[in-house]
Amino acid sequence: MIDWSAIHGAALPYAEFLRKHATSSTQARWNAIHARITLTAEQRTLLSGFTRRMPVVCLAAGWCGDCMNQCVIFDHFAAASGAIDLRFLEQEDRPEVRDALIINGGNRLPVVVFLSEDWYEVARRGDRTLSIYRRLAEEQLGSTCPTGLVPPAASALAATTAEWLDEFERVQLILRLSSRLRALHGD
Repeated sequence: MIDWSAIHGAALPYAEFLRKHATSSTQARWNAIHARITLTAEQRTLLSGFTRRMPVVCLAAGWCGDCMNQCVIFDHFAAASGAIDLRFLEQEDRPEVRDALIINGGNRLPVVVFLSEDWYEVARRGDRTLSIYRRLAEEQLGSTCPTGLVPPAASALAATTAEWLDEFERVQLILRLSSRLRALHGD
């Protein structure tokens, strides 16, 4: 069993993760995509309404194009919600965690693990959203690991943001409706 409290404690905040694990050229690509993400007023309102503390661990890599295109979204979510305690874990730093998060027989990135405030695993999701897979299938790219050199279109970023927000909201509702946590908080 993974000690998610220890893993979360050892993982890094977004900016520190980039400083440590991304080269200057990949940091520039992460920053360019980060600057293109905008949350709608409705999305900000939803995120600001989260009340349950939600630790989140994201297994990622500084070189990973899928991480560049998606992890920046998670940083925006965390900035808009005081309840989201987001940390990033470089896949090579903790091979036992990487190996526990294998998807379809392989190491996929990013993988997000959602936790309760008392460190139970609530959900895990990764590596790409449905809209990304649909786009890849439509374009017949066949690439297993985009380089991040060509940033996604604004509509693709918006669709990915909406899909990930649905997942963050789903987990927040699981936490809010948990009888165990409701008893703990008296609500």
